[in-house]
Formats: sequence, C-alpha cells, structure tokens
Amino acid sequence: MDGAAVALCAVQYDNPLPVRVRGKALNQSTQARRTRAALTIAALGVVYGDIGTSPLYAVKETFNPATGIPLTPETILGGLSAIFWALMLVVTLKYITLVMRADNRGEGGAFALFALATTAVRERPRLRFTALTLGLIGAALFYGDAVITPAISVVSAVEGLQVGTSALEHWILPITVLVIVVLFAVQSAGTGQVGAYFGPVCAVWFLSLGAVGVWNIVKHPFVLEAINPVHALGFLTGHGFVSFVVMGAVLLAFTGAEALYADIGHFGKQPIRTAWFGLVMPALVLNYFGQGAVLIADPAAITNPFYLAYPSWALYPMVALATAATVIASQAMISGAFALTKQAIQLGILPRMNIVHTSSREIGQVYLPALNWFMLAMVIAVVLGFRTSSDLAAAYGVAVTGTMLMTTLLSFIVLRYRWNYNLLLCLFATGFFFIIDGAFFSASLLKIREGGWFPMTLGLVVLITMLTWIKGREIMFARLRSLAIPLESFMESLFREPPHRVRGTAVFLTATTGTVPHALLHNLNHNKVLHERIVFLTVVIRGEPWVPLEERVEITPLGNGCYRLLLTFGYMDQTDVTNALVQDCPPKGLSFEIMETSFFLSREIVLPVAGGGMALWRDHLFAAMSRNAGNVVEYFNIPTNRVIELGTQIEI
Repeated sequence: MDGAAVALCAVQYDNPLPVRVRGKALNQSTQARRTRAALTIAALGVVYGDIGTSPLYAVKETFNPATGIPLTPETILGGLSAIFWALMLVVTLKYITLVMRADNRGEGGAFALFALATTAVRERPRLRFTALTLGLIGAALFYGDAVITPAISVVSAVEGLQVGTSALEHWILPITVLVIVVLFAVQSAGTGQVGAYFGPVCAVWFLSLGAVGVWNIVKHPFVLEAINPVHALGFLTGHGFVSFVVMGAVLLAFTGAEALYADIGHFGKQPIRTAWFGLVMPALVLNYFGQGAVLIADPAAITNPFYLAYPSWALYPMVALATAATVIASQAMISGAFALTKQAIQLGILPRMNIVHTSSREIGQVYLPALNWFMLAMVIAVVLGFRTSSDLAAAYGVAVTGTMLMTTLLSFIVLRYRWNYNLLLCLFATGFFFIIDGAFFSASLLKIREGGWFPMTLGLVVLITMLTWIKGREIMFARLRSLAIPLESFMESLFREPPHRVRGTAVFLTATTGTVPHALLHNLNHNKVLHERIVFLTVVIRGEPWVPLEERVEITPLGNGCYRLLLTFGYMDQTDVTNALVQDCPPKGLSFEIMETSFFLSREIVLPVAGGGMALWRDHLFAAMSRNAGNVVEYFNIPTNRVIELGTQIEI
C-alpha cells in the first residue's frame, strides 16, 4: 500500500487538555502513553491489514506441488526459514530501520520519497528525470497492487468454506463478488465510522494467528529450527532453477510492507514499530511455523494449510474473522489509492477528479467516485478472470516487488544527494536491499504468463497516462507563455487611459505570476470595464506534504488597486481557496467579502494538431483528459455563483 495512504480512523488523538478519569487529571506522560497505545492499536488495521492476511496464502503457494519440490521435513524447514528471513530483512531491516527514516516533514509514502528525491537533485536534470521516472513507475505499479489485494485477500478468506465441505465450493466466487461490491458501495459514506473498529478486529486476528501457531508448534517443535538461515539458503539454492521460481511465492509473505512507510504521517513511527515488534511480527512468525508443523504432520494439508491448522470447531468462525480481516486490508488499500490519487492530482501528475471529503475532522479521508467505480470493475474482472487465490498469487508479486525496487532506488538518491552521506555507505546501504528486491522482482517476472501481465499492463497504462498529462501540461503552458503579455508593462499601459471602474473585487486565476490572464483580456474586450480591486491569483502546490500557515499567503501590491496573490499548499493540504481568502489573507492586509467578489477563470480548450510536442495519439489522449478533468471551481472550493468562465483554444 502506498501513498501516504490512509486516514481511516476518525478518532482524534491529539488532546491539548488533561483527560479526567474519576475526577483525577492524568499527567502528560500518562496521556502520551495512552495516545501511543491508541495509535498502535489503530495501526494494526490500517498499516498491517495487508501483510497480516498474507498467512492465508503465502505458505500454500511457497510449497505449491506444481513446483515439484517434495514436501519433506527438510524442505518445509527451508521454506519456513525463507519466509522468516524475508520478513526480517525486507520488513524489519529495510522498512523499519532504513526507509522509515526518510520522512518528508513527518509524511511517508511513494510521493513523499519522490518529492524528497526530486528536490534533492533539482539542479541535476538527468538525475531529476531519473527520480521522476522511478517515482512514477512505483506509483503506477501501486494501482495494480491496489486492484489485486482486495481480490486475492477476499477470495483466499472465502475459500475456507470448501475446507469444511466441498458442497460450498461453487458459492466461493458469488460470495467473494458480493463482499467486494458491498465494500466499494459503502466508500461514499466515508471510512471514519468503521475505522475505529479496524484496530481491535485486527488485534483479535493477530492473536488468533499466534495462538494457533503456538498450538501446532507445541506438537512439532522441530519447526523452530527454521530460524537458522542455513535452511533458507539451502531451500533457495538447492533445487536449481525451481528455487528461483519459489522466490516468487515467498515474497507473498511481505506484501503490504510499503504501508509501514506510507502511514507514518498518520500514526507516527513509534506506534508502527511497537505494533510490529509487539504483536504483528511474533503472530506472523508463529502462524507460519504453525502451518509448517501441520505440513510436517500431514503433507496432504497443503490444499489449505492455514485453515487446516485450526481445530474443526474453529473453522467457520475463522472464515468469518478472516473475511473481516481481508475486508479491512482491502479497505486500507482502497483508501490508499484515493489518497495517492489526490496527491498525484495536487502535484500535477494526474488530471483533476471529483474529490469528496468524507470527514470534517480528518482531511485525509477522501472519496473519488470515478476511481472507486473503476477499481470495483477491475477487481470483479480480476476475481472472475483468475477465480482462485493460487492463480491470483501469480499476478500479485510483480506489483509488490516492483514498487519496493523503486523505493530502494529512490532511497539511494535521498541518502546520497539530500542527506549527503558517503557514496560507499549509500551504495552499501541500498545495494544490499537492491540485490534482495531485484532477486524477488526477477522471480516474480517468471509469473508474467500466469498472471503477472495484468499488474504490468495496468501499471503501464497508468504510467503512460501520467507521463502524457505531465508532458501535455508542459507543452500547453509553453504555448500560453509564448502568447502571453507581460503583466507589468500591460498594467502600465492600461492605466494611462484606464477603463471604467466598477464596484467589487475581481479575482483572475492564472497559472503564471508574470503574465496577463486571458480571462482579463476577454473581460476588457467584451465588457469594457474593470473592477475597483483586481487580484491576480496563482495557486502553487509544493513538493512537501504540508505548508505552514505563515507561508500560505504572499501578497504583492501592483498599484491602482491591483494585487498579485500567491497561495501555496502542500500536496496533502486541502486546496480551499475560499477559506484562504477569508481566513488567511486578512492578517496579510488583504480582506475579501466573497459575495462582492467575482472569480474569472480561463478554460483551455486543447486542439490536437500534427507536429506537436508529442505523438498525435498522445495529443488526443491529453485533449480527452483535459476535456474530462474535474471542475476547477469545485477543486478549489470557489462559490459557483461567483464564477465567470471564459474559454481559450490552444493547439498542441
């Protein structure tokens, strides 16, 4: 999961006043401990929902009979050891120890690292292009991950029904589709109300994982020898090419590791680390080892070692609990996709979409209707196309490991060029993980024909869309600049013989600060009047998550009742222009009465022509995206009854 992913919990944990219990005020240290405890529990559902449901399918696919590796006690130890050390190296060492340090003012995720890397090499064009490409590839692959996670998670949970009786086998797909449809249908209501319950449900889930693991390990304590890394090395090197193929299944044990980094802004580093070391990691390791003990006792249990590890009376309760856990994991991924897309829009990487804020208290809780229904269609198509968790597992690895590989490469740029660490230290720190990520990614590529083509195709489509939007905007703004009139010289000539001034304030939105907005030229040409106060407004999105309020507003008087106004937001801020005008501008000396203010916008109508800056099909794609982009009035929260919109045709 990515994307500064996710504000699922509606609970407000910051409380400046002492909390009173039975008439006694808690001291600050007690409050801090309770806050960390609440955040730690909440993080179980959001941060660890994906990786926490991996036991449903990871062991089953690692020892899949199709590989030809016999299920002997030694190979079982080897597979368990490979899973154990993958968790230790990738999750604990890479993400907990290294990557989580690279926060962007307390925020993590694909675009936080992307922003850190690109700003660090802004004076190095080639490296900046490399960082941009790596960031976009990682973000594009995330969408493949976001589609497959709900599919494989819910399918693998519902498949437990056929363990109890084969008569329920034909109900697996209908129940899966029903759960997924309901999940996406409730997105418009927001996740805040149910978010507070995610953590406790996942706490029960992890406790059940650990408990059944201990129950089976006690029967066969022999499996604890898997902690020895020699078994992992033997398993991953002792079966020739098949060992390399099996790595593509081992990686399923750490899917969702990106969420540890993505959600540090919402929960903080310490609660995420506490949850990992205090509950999640022990529960996962115990459960994997417990499934291994089941296989040692009965190799035939490979049909579904997760559910067969439980006593028969616990089967259906665990199916219900597993379904709840997978819904939570899917919810976290869906919300992550919403948050990532919002950030991409803010940074100008994707066209504007309709964004609905589902909570008045948490600005991170957003709902994007178009993306929601697109993802629902894709998830259902994936479920009906692949049908089983085993087939879905083949499609899963490419997106996960590809994203992780991009994170490692971007981490090198941050370490070397932002933090200025020694080159050898940077190469050693990231080179070690590059080898691991590269090995897992290469292994996952072997599954392209079996399903890996899907996330790669979806990622490629998203990447082309992003690159086309970025390039198209560059060309469009270059065309606008070439036709633009310098603002200062225009104002000087305008007020030599000024037009008639009318009451009120006119705000002209412009993408560039030094040129005359086309809307102003059209207004003068058609209406022959000028408002008594003119404001040239430019909105800028910085490559950082939050912009301090004292840096939000910059006002430059131009004379004759004219002002240049620059509003700066972070890529996670809510771009509320009206609120900024009413609340943030008066302290800077410029007050607004919205009902006496008119907003003039210029809508660029893109006309594709041959010989432009891109291939003609990309020109048409950009024109279609521009034509269908979300309304800028809604995006900036400008009162619709105060807007005058004028069109401008631009050939690209």
